[in-house]
Amino acid sequence: MDPFLKKFFRSVYNKKHNSKTTNQYCQYDSETLTLFTSSLYLAALISSLVASTITRKFGRKLSMLFGGLLFLVGALINGFAQKVWMLIVGRILLGFGIGFANQSVPLYLSEMAPYKYRGALNIGFQLSITIGILVANVLNYFFAKIKGGWGWRLSLGGAMIPALIITIGSLVLPDTPNSMIERGDHDKARQQLRKVRGVEDVDEEFDDLVAASEASKKVEHPWRNLLQRKYRPHLTMAIMIPFFQQFTGINVIMFYAPVLFGSIGFKDDSALMSAVITGVVNVAATVVSIYGVDKWGRRALFLEGGAQMILCQAVVAAAIGAKFGIDGNPGDLPKWYAIVVVLFICIYVAGFAWSWGPLGWLVPSEIFPLEIRSAAQSINVSVNMLFTFFVAQIFLTMLCHLKFGLFIFFGFFVVIMTIFIYFFLPETKGIPIEEMGKVWKAHPYWCRFVENEEYGNGVELNKGAVKNV
Repeated sequence: MDPFLKKFFRSVYNKKHNSKTTNQYCQYDSETLTLFTSSLYLAALISSLVASTITRKFGRKLSMLFGGLLFLVGALINGFAQKVWMLIVGRILLGFGIGFANQSVPLYLSEMAPYKYRGALNIGFQLSITIGILVANVLNYFFAKIKGGWGWRLSLGGAMIPALIITIGSLVLPDTPNSMIERGDHDKARQQLRKVRGVEDVDEEFDDLVAASEASKKVEHPWRNLLQRKYRPHLTMAIMIPFFQQFTGINVIMFYAPVLFGSIGFKDDSALMSAVITGVVNVAATVVSIYGVDKWGRRALFLEGGAQMILCQAVVAAAIGAKFGIDGNPGDLPKWYAIVVVLFICIYVAGFAWSWGPLGWLVPSEIFPLEIRSAAQSINVSVNMLFTFFVAQIFLTMLCHLKFGLFIFFGFFVVIMTIFIYFFLPETKGIPIEEMGKVWKAHPYWCRFVENEEYGNGVELNKGAVKNV
């Protein structure tokens, strides 16, 4: 929004308005603007490491509560900001909140869900994120029209509403049976398991959870434990999946959609409107993923989404390259041309939203044994935030220097990640979370690392547990 740029990022505002000959690729290239955007991810990375210990020792609920409170304070500071340093402090607190929430929420969902519906329920996490992005884009569109130029305060301060929801929600929600057992509260855990499963006879699943918890307590150093040979597949997925998720280029499209569309010739209003369109596509495609993840499987969605993204990135790179060339001055863009670019960006967003978007969170959260679950999930979130920070930090500079080649850059990574999934990720649909060990034993590559290990958490599981879940 112009009043926001004028108040805090005057050099960007001047570059955008005062020079008609400015290279479109470079008009938002500002270190302070980038620091404001990307400070959130660095903070989230640090807090997710702390959140691991809190999640394990005090339960998933407390991590969610901390997440909500930190986010609330961050949103208030941003809403009332007078100087750039206030914006950055608020943004860092938002990041701390996100680190706690991203660490605990996927674990909470995976542990509470019956295994048949675990995929769909866990993707509810990603669906909520996409709905949040859409609502934010719609509200920004209207806030930008407020006379007096203070709409940006509502855009930033409005984040206190979802923060209040997660804060109050974390006080009302019950903790997971796994977490209660981990903290020695067996009677409450059995009651809770009966409640969430909707059946009286939960003995076999309960015994499995207790056995898994006992085995996990023998592990004194979960972080060091992650380096053991038998956890090689888990550690590889905890690092590679979030790394690849960021290098799909999705954050470039979603965060900077108004900037991107502004750069390819849309006016401010229509740039925000285009961001709303991609937001709608994002939500709709995530719903497709909820329907398909437990029906078609994780691998099928990963592979199809990858192919779709590669195709769209090639088309967008060609379309932007043909019009903008190397100097970034397109002249007058025909309307149909801009529509074609937006259309392919939408197809790209759809491909991401039913594959790497939700599955990038679901698959890591369901494959970790209990004894390394909190530590591995922290690595998953930290890697995700580290590379989100990295991409956000360098994106505007890369857009300025690589120009349309930026899409080719991310397209290359999508090719690599699709090959990685094809060869290294086993199918995990329909497997109870505590029996995931057998998936690795059956995999042609990973079996060599886990072949001498027991299933699950180093204990033999009750085979009857499956039918009673």
